[in-house]
Amino acid sequence: MTPSTLLTIGHSTHSFSIFLNLLRQHGITAVADVRSIPVSRFTPQFNRDIAKRGLYDAGIKYVFLGKELGARTNDATCYVDGRVQYRRLAQTSEFASGIKRLLQGARTERIAIMCTEQEPLDCHRTVLIARVLAEHGVAIDHIHGDGHAESHTSAMQRLLAKFGLDQDDILYTPSERLEQALNRQERQIAYFNEDFASTGH
Repeated sequence: MTPSTLLTIGHSTHSFSIFLNLLRQHGITAVADVRSIPVSRFTPQFNRDIAKRGLYDAGIKYVFLGKELGARTNDATCYVDGRVQYRRLAQTSEFASGIKRLLQGARTERIAIMCTEQEPLDCHRTVLIARVLAEHGVAIDHIHGDGHAESHTSAMQRLLAKFGLDQDDILYTPSERLEQALNRQERQIAYFNEDFASTGH
């Protein structure tokens, strides 16, 4: 059984009340926090404990999945020259466990996958997590700061256009072009850890 639509959202620099309004606007009943480090000096209202309490008070559930689905893994095998490789990360048992929890939760809750960046394309929630969910046949919508929800298909069209890959090409199929665009975007946004830069992985 495929769960209902999963949504994603970036808390950005919103006030907590505006963030809550965005969640309510889309009928969200549970937030899955996929930040590896769920604290922020600039937006303390979204520090893990404060956000969890605020959501709870608003009747919205909170679950932290940053260990399973965060972009800053401690697994050295997921890095090449110090940069996280999303495909490797997606193949870890921990990541698979996080995806499974999302799929199970989405059967009974309307879930928003939360990370930091406002623009979906600038975040691993879209380039990694939504990519894997889409491969599972799950529908995904991305909530923007102005309140509108963008389908994952539309977001991927924007990504293709960003790299000039949105036109038909006799050399590459549409799925191959999308793969190229995702890989290019990943190189721009993936976490770099200098501790793994010269490990040879």
